[in-house]
Amino acid sequence: MQFQIRIQPNDNLALRDPEDTPLGRNIVRTGLVLMHRLGYEHFTFKKLAEEINTTEASVYRYFVNKHRFLLYILNWYWNFLEYLVVFSIQNLDDPEQKIRKVIELLVRPLPEDMDNSGLDKKALYEIVAAESSKAYLTREVEKINEGQLFKPYKDLCARIAQMFREYSPSYEYPRSLASTVLEMAHFQYFFMLHLPRLTDFAEDKNVDQVVHFLENLVFSAIRNPQATRIDYK
Repeated sequence: MQFQIRIQPNDNLALRDPEDTPLGRNIVRTGLVLMHRLGYEHFTFKKLAEEINTTEASVYRYFVNKHRFLLYILNWYWNFLEYLVVFSIQNLDDPEQKIRKVIELLVRPLPEDMDNSGLDKKALYEIVAAESSKAYLTREVEKINEGQLFKPYKDLCARIAQMFREYSPSYEYPRSLASTVLEMAHFQYFFMLHLPRLTDFAEDKNVDQVVHFLENLVFSAIRNPQATRIDYK
């Protein structure tokens, strides 16, 4: 069974819904691969236009700048991942099993055969790992946030935080832990490939070890919340 993830039209994200036209779809799919190949800093709409044999102005009819384009493909990823989380845990009753399943999903690229989008999922995952922090580490973050452009990311964090509450209702920091685990999954993957002295997984490059590390981190915190509580009085 295949499904389709579609970003809801948002004037703050795209000037025109790219999924409505062949050119728009080509901009997104080719742009994703080009950003993965060049990196965010060297990616430009001029280079993208040359890649797909169109004009730079045509690309700007869909996205006001490359930061909005990055946000668009990140929103697509977070939407897909949340759907995958819901789909994967729907038959699980044990909160621990749910958490373990989510952690596993966080450290692996999205499956290629579950949808008909035509997006390169491995390239998308590596963009998320390498570039996603650039989406919010900007002076315009509050203005961007007002436009609801981080909503898919927040929704996924909230869903994971609720699993932590379900497992341990007395744990005090579920949202902080959820966002930390999300970011750490991608940072450890990036460090494993590019900054080996910042991780313990560079030698084998085995993502199963990253899964084990994150499971250890999460359950050490939420299994005994009293042990992690600090009395500031």
